Amino acid sequence: MSEEAKWYVVHTYSGYENKVAENIEKVVENRKLHDLIPEVKIPTEIVTEVKDSKTVEVEKKLFPSYVLVKMVLTDDSWYIVRNTRGVTGFVGPASKPVPLSEREVKALGVETKRSENITVSFKVGDNVEVTGGSFEGFVGKVEKIDLDAQTADVLVSMFGRETSVTLPLTQVKPEA
Repeated sequence: MSEEAKWYVVHTYSGYENKVAENIEKVVENRKLHDLIPEVKIPTEIVTEVKDSKTVEVEKKLFPSYVLVKMVLTDDSWYIVRNTRGVTGFVGPASKPVPLSEREVKALGVETKRSENITVSFKVGDNVEVTGGSFEGFVGKVEKIDLDAQTADVLVSMFGRETSVTLPLTQVKPEA
């Protein structure tokens, strides 16, 4: 029967995605409805952030307030999902569930995927403090940020001259 199961998008209250997914999975488990609702997913990505000179990997939701539910659409499955605490409705015209196409499912990448999105707490033009390496303690102005290489070009004053140095993002933090 699960061959007929299709992915549907469920809208939730902000911040309730995990709770909604847990509650649906709990009902499926308790009522042995795996053939009706085989899977519940919250699409996420791993994002690298640089905070206080440390690189941290954080899991972020790709679509906040949405949960993907793979199910065979019946009155029972619709009722279970629709009446789960935190669910505001299905995505579709007049809240009627419309399954995602195969192309949409692939594009969503229902599995957790690694993203090259890196966020830093400073931008070009900001004054930053160097926290490591041979320029530790120097203060300079950010000229360029290269997220692919995870470096920043910083203009520091040395011996009365402005000198551009390329530093790893982990050795640079916003000036206090």
